[in-house]
Parts: sequence; C-alpha cells; structure tokens
Amino acid sequence: MLFWPLLATNAECGKKRQSRHTAGKGEGTERPGVFNNDERQHNSLAEGVRPGMELSAVAVGVGAVILMASCIAQTQSPQASSPSIPQSGPKPLLLEKSEGEPRIWRDPPPGGFMLKVSPENNGSQHLVLVTEDLQPGDKIPTHQHLGQDEIVLIQAGTAHVQVGSQERDLHAGGLVFIPAYTWVSLRNDSNEQVSIVGIFSSPGFENHLRCVSVLANKKAAPLSPDEKKQCDQEGHVVYKELGQNSEK
Repeated sequence: MLFWPLLATNAECGKKRQSRHTAGKGEGTERPGVFNNDERQHNSLAEGVRPGMELSAVAVGVGAVILMASCIAQTQSPQASSPSIPQSGPKPLLLEKSEGEPRIWRDPPPGGFMLKVSPENNGSQHLVLVTEDLQPGDKIPTHQHLGQDEIVLIQAGTAHVQVGSQERDLHAGGLVFIPAYTWVSLRNDSNEQVSIVGIFSSPGFENHLRCVSVLANKKAAPLSPDEKKQCDQEGHVVYKELGQNSEK
C-alpha cells in the first residue's frame, strides 16, 4: 500500500516536466538547439527513472510484506513452541500429625519418628521435615550436619538444648536454629513427652534416618558399628560422642 503514491507522484512529475518544456518551445524563450537537447535529457531521465522507481517501490512493498509475515510468525511462534507444564515435581501435602512415613529405630532405646517431607516422600528438592516424640530420658546426642542448616521447633513439653556455645531449656513454641557444621544436642529431662519438628535446608539427613531405622510394620535388626558409620556418611552427619547410639 505504501508504494502506490510513489508511482503516482513519479508519473505526475514526468507530465509536469513535459508540459513545461512544450510551453517553452512554443514561446521561443529557449534557444532551439539547447532546448531540444534538454528535452531529450528530460525524456530519457523520465523514462529511466520511472522503471527504477517502480522497482524500488516493488522492493519496498515486498519488504513490507516480509516484515509483516515475520512479525506474525514471531507473535505466533511462542505459542506454538511454548513448553508444556512439567508433570513431575514436588507434590503439595496436607498431613495430620499421624500421617507420613512412620519409622522405628533399629537400636534401643525403643521409639520412632515420622518422615513427612523429602525427595522420596513428595519430591521435595529443597526441604526435609521430620517429627519425633521424645519420652522422658530420651536424648539426641551431640552431632553436626555437614552442609544442611536445621530448625528444630518445640511443639510440646520442655527440652534441654545445647547448640554451639549456648545452652538452655526451651518450652512449647520454642525454636532452635542450627547452622551447618554446628554441634547440637537435645534431651528430655522432664517427666513429660517432648514433641519436636526438624526442618532441614536441603536433602541428605533423611538418608541417615532411613539407614538407622525400618518402617513401623517391619522388624528392626540391630546395627553393626560399620553399618552405623556407613549410615552417618550417607546422611552427611558426624556424631561427637563415639560409642553412643547415633539415632537417639
């Protein structure tokens, strides 16, 4: 559409030039020899320019069509090539206290825990969550996690906690933040059950937990010292007090 006015303008310009030369010839204002030469030049110029301008106009038109087609293709291509939403990935969870993956320790004292969030449980790639009830006299020996931060929430009861250089009793609603490579221990010195939630910043420790336990409906077999060391390595954890049960 843009090149048609150019063709019309070129044609009109040629007609105006011819009319001016014809009028000048009738009046005798130009020398005959010079006028005839100018007329030939104008005629040849008009004949030479018009095809060139027409080709240029056609080229402009073709370029405009190609540009429009390219814009349309670019507009449509994201829709055609947009990736589909991946079907795999972390699964949302709504769990009651008794729901999850119940497990029992392979070594005494008796007891267990519940794995709720992990790569194996729901596909989580960033968090691990475990819950545990500590009976009076139960303790988690001094240890540190190699690469994972941990948060422990005290849900019920009173727990005596030592983390780094700090040590105190924490009650229901209390919180412990344990940076990676920091020594931590927890015990229940009270006469009541202590319920805790452990949240890890990345997967790893759940491998240790599964290694030193079995599903609640399975029979637990004691661990050998070599098996305990292997479990610690799989779970990226180091226990400070050698000879203690590493899981409780």
